[in-house]
Amino acid sequence: MLTGARAHGLKKRDMTDRSVRFKPKHDPHNGLLNFKASALLPGYWRYFPSADLAPFVEHFWTVEWDLAEPALRETLPYPSAHILLEPSIAQLGGVHTKKFSRVLRGSGRVLGAKFWPGGLRPFLAQAVSAYTDRVVPLHEVFGASARELDRRVLAHVDHHAAIGEFEAFLRACAPRADDTLALVRKLAARIAEDRGLREVEQLAAQFALGMRQLQRLFGEHVGVSPKWMIRRYRLQEAAERIAASASVDWSRIALELGYADQAHFSRDFKRMIGKSPASYFKSMAQMPRA
Repeated sequence: MLTGARAHGLKKRDMTDRSVRFKPKHDPHNGLLNFKASALLPGYWRYFPSADLAPFVEHFWTVEWDLAEPALRETLPYPSAHILLEPSIAQLGGVHTKKFSRVLRGSGRVLGAKFWPGGLRPFLAQAVSAYTDRVVPLHEVFGASARELDRRVLAHVDHHAAIGEFEAFLRACAPRADDTLALVRKLAARIAEDRGLREVEQLAAQFALGMRQLQRLFGEHVGVSPKWMIRRYRLQEAAERIAASASVDWSRIALELGYADQAHFSRDFKRMIGKSPASYFKSMAQMPRA
């Protein structure tokens, strides 16, 4: 990975511009598979957005690499859409329902904006579900203003200057935070944080919503169903707990994650991760901490 001034997103010509500085975000929840739990990974940084974009954007993230040998990176994505910028590439990625894999080669850089569940909808002319499991050129969604956004943003080696340019583009879209966005944010937060929440009916009752109303709300603003989101967050937690544990009580973890039994948990985990929980635990136990 990158080292020295370049690794910290700095270059001498950029260091004089300190007009905008973004607060770094240190959070071990990153969706990375086959890594020990760690708040800081080589070549990977995250930053909080400015206050006016905080209702929509969870954080900006950047990955930089300089590798002698190709490296496979796999993630179990959270239920969020992203704008992704690489040299000569500007894309919108909807919620990804499957494990995401990419082989990194040589050197490169990606800068992305991760939207809150529901946070992308104010930028779009149609439902977020139209982009689920899709990656499309950014100009097809945002028009001519998105052309060469990658060039404008990535012209800045400094992370803060690059994010400032990125934010200027998002701000020009004039998104509006309304009551519906606030409700979707509360629903998503409840799913993410309430380990006792196991059924969609519980969520609907807690927020006094009808089941059909709840399903429509998620399709329009999140891009996946509430049932899918509940399961994804539980599998995210399972992968993180397995990676961080010296030993695992499989029956207990299945029960705590809302599964009727260990067999159902194991099937779900293997279907999504590609390994049984026990095999994943064994591979993680043999891996050094990142």
